[in-house]
Amino acid sequence: MASDVLLMDFAGLSQSLGARHFSFSNSKGFTSVSIDSRNVEQGSLFIALPGAATDGHCHITEAFNAGASCAMVESAKLESFNLIDIAKKMGKDLLAVENTLRAFQNAARVYLEKFPKLLKIGMTGSTGKTTTKEIASAIISSEKNTVMNMGNLNSETGLPLSAFTVRSEHEAGIFEMGMNRKGEISELAGILKPNIALITNIGHAHIGILGTKQEIAKEKKNIFSCFTDNDIALIPQHDEYRDFLAEDLRGKIRFYGEDSITGLEGVSSLGLDGSEIRWAGERIHFALPGKHFLADALAAIAIAREVPVRAGAIKKGLESVRPMFGRNEILRGRCTVIRDCYNSSPESAEKTLEFCNSLDWNGRRIYVMADMLELGNNSRLAHEQLGRLLAESKADDIFLFGKETAATAAILTECSRNFFRTEEIKELSSALDRVIQSSDLVLLKGSRGCALERLSGILTGVNNVS
Repeated sequence: MASDVLLMDFAGLSQSLGARHFSFSNSKGFTSVSIDSRNVEQGSLFIALPGAATDGHCHITEAFNAGASCAMVESAKLESFNLIDIAKKMGKDLLAVENTLRAFQNAARVYLEKFPKLLKIGMTGSTGKTTTKEIASAIISSEKNTVMNMGNLNSETGLPLSAFTVRSEHEAGIFEMGMNRKGEISELAGILKPNIALITNIGHAHIGILGTKQEIAKEKKNIFSCFTDNDIALIPQHDEYRDFLAEDLRGKIRFYGEDSITGLEGVSSLGLDGSEIRWAGERIHFALPGKHFLADALAAIAIAREVPVRAGAIKKGLESVRPMFGRNEILRGRCTVIRDCYNSSPESAEKTLEFCNSLDWNGRRIYVMADMLELGNNSRLAHEQLGRLLAESKADDIFLFGKETAATAAILTECSRNFFRTEEIKELSSALDRVIQSSDLVLLKGSRGCALERLSGILTGVNNVS
């Protein structure tokens, strides 16, 4: 819903950015920000971002018609897109800058500086960012007015958009930072300038972009790059890169993990029902199943202790958490399904298989494994290792989906393990449909691009595969 409260005024923003302000209206500022002309609200600032598929400068008129009061554009495109005439004719404003992405990020940084009392919490890592953010928010929001980036708005554009959701009543802001190219974490840290920053782990996710885990660790470490002496770095105690991540940092360093968090008395698995966490004399039911989600919970506890919040808030927050889409959701229908297909990497696949193998299950275990994407030159070796894990697993039936799993299939063949492999979702659906029994446990694990959730219908009783 559109707001009539100005987030920033055009004069101040243009001065901060060194932008040229072309004013053809009575508008003083903007009440929201959009990078998509289809999502513009009345009073929005529309950011015209150039892209591979489309250029936002092509959609200035649409944005103005939808209610945008101003568009941030690149100076070099003023004439080629006839932008000044369009703005003048429609009675709108323009802010002309050299690079709209950089200016957008700088605008978000300047906006956040308006809230010096806001406790800013940032997190990054190869896996677990979103879950840790959601758990930490559930805990902290029980005592403090908290804002966080929604969904996975954690990118070079997602974080700036999220920054503009901060309001004066917010006491804490929790923001995850993703990475799709070298240097991105440093840019995002420069926008947020977190007071508390946490790294969940260093794994193989995006290794196709950076090449090695060492380079990934260097990139993730940049979340601490804007630290002052009073800021707090939270580093996983048992990660192989813990010493590298802690080296030469400004601020205070805290290591976190199951054996290093004061007040943690123990944990025990409840199988598909999650875990029991014994914390400060309390027994807490944490509903997300698996050691990897327990690690996310411990990361969130580490954040909460630094905020700080009371033990009661930690219990209340942990017990309120429920599985998010595609992250170890437990579905029941024709069989029992573990739907863990929001993302996949060598580390998360290994942890998921370890969890499924550890369950006390009387029926068959059927593991449906899809491609792990964005591994670059490491893909073949990673999928071969997946094959070895599957060969040694407790799976009664193995189904492979996607082009990259050809390497997995080769290892399973060497190990004389039976499996079914296809690159067609309907073929996979039909194969599963023929074998599923009510007593089966079915794991769906794969990268987001494989969309294994399309199998949910035939496994739960409503066939909706497309």
